Amino acid sequence: MTIIHMDISIVIPTFNEKNNVRLITTRIMNILNREDCLYEIVFVDDSSDDTPIVLEQLCHEFSCVKYLHRKNERGLASAVVEGFCHSQGNQIIVMDADLQHPPELIPLILKRLFQADIVIPSRFVPGGSDGGLNLFRKLISGIARGIGRISIKRLRPISDSTSGYFALKRSVIHNAHLDPIGWKILIEILVKGKYRTVHEIPYSFVAREAGESKMSIKEQYNYLRHIARLVNNSPEDRKFYSFCVIGTLGVLINLFCLHIFLKLFDMGELSSSINSSCIAMIHNFLWNNYVTWREYKSQVLWRRIIQFPQFSLICGLGIAITTLFAQIFLFLGWNIYAGQLLGISVSTSWNFFANSRWTWPVAYNETNREDVKPVVTQELPSKMSWY
Repeated sequence: MTIIHMDISIVIPTFNEKNNVRLITTRIMNILNREDCLYEIVFVDDSSDDTPIVLEQLCHEFSCVKYLHRKNERGLASAVVEGFCHSQGNQIIVMDADLQHPPELIPLILKRLFQADIVIPSRFVPGGSDGGLNLFRKLISGIARGIGRISIKRLRPISDSTSGYFALKRSVIHNAHLDPIGWKILIEILVKGKYRTVHEIPYSFVAREAGESKMSIKEQYNYLRHIARLVNNSPEDRKFYSFCVIGTLGVLINLFCLHIFLKLFDMGELSSSINSSCIAMIHNFLWNNYVTWREYKSQVLWRRIIQFPQFSLICGLGIAITTLFAQIFLFLGWNIYAGQLLGISVSTSWNFFANSRWTWPVAYNETNREDVKPVVTQELPSKMSWY
């Protein structure tokens, strides 16, 4: 049996795209037939119309075309993962069948894959455009993209992390447990994949030529579920949100204890404030030790002994930072509440980083060994002029 080493796999999820699959196949073949490579076009189809019939015809006409029709499953992201499993190429390009992703960009994508692990055609770098979307879809897409970038650190340097058009080396997803929900598979890969470099190139998102958009309220809900699950699977992001939630609970406990000391025990204001803060700090330390950094327990006795004093010192400095911002705003005649809010934001970041670095240093060191920050570069439009 002869083993064919495939160079490129084009993975295309389809749902009721009978009017588009032949068009996109023809355009891809016209482009790749000029390249010196072996390629395959893999359709993963969830259609309820005649799309499978057209795909079957294409398979008989062209040996490079393959398709898999799923009867009991549905979802763009899961279809792409299925396509990964059934493809053979060392380089994989994912694109939609609706022709909003121009196949003419494929030669440039392949050239950039020689230098980068992941290549993302982006609508939001200089030279790109999302003109193919109406105003409502631009709004929904922008909100979804913003939620992802705010929630997950690895998505922040990427301008178009929700793109459905991207390429990667197969090594990026090797042994990655991809289990996406809904329609945005790229964010799953960016969080779980193994890569060091990402390159973005500009492209113009064009209007559909045939068929209907698959966007729905259900897909938006699935996207939020997907983000929440990825945050839980991302140690650095999960720890930060856990730290913030515990800190918020600590504030409530502080206020509650202050009220009890003042009203029930008739203690002085200063002593009530100090005791309340100490109780809240002990609460925060215990919860962070057993929840936020639960996987990491120091085996060195002296380090375990000094953890709480370290935590208290760091958080005390955080309180000083908050107070400083509030006083600066007050001195300048600005709103003290705005200064307090800004101070809380800065001190929260300080508290999390410092405690990660010094109070639980094993957690910090292990996380940073495993999660090296990827290098993200962007294509200059002038460099594309000769394609």
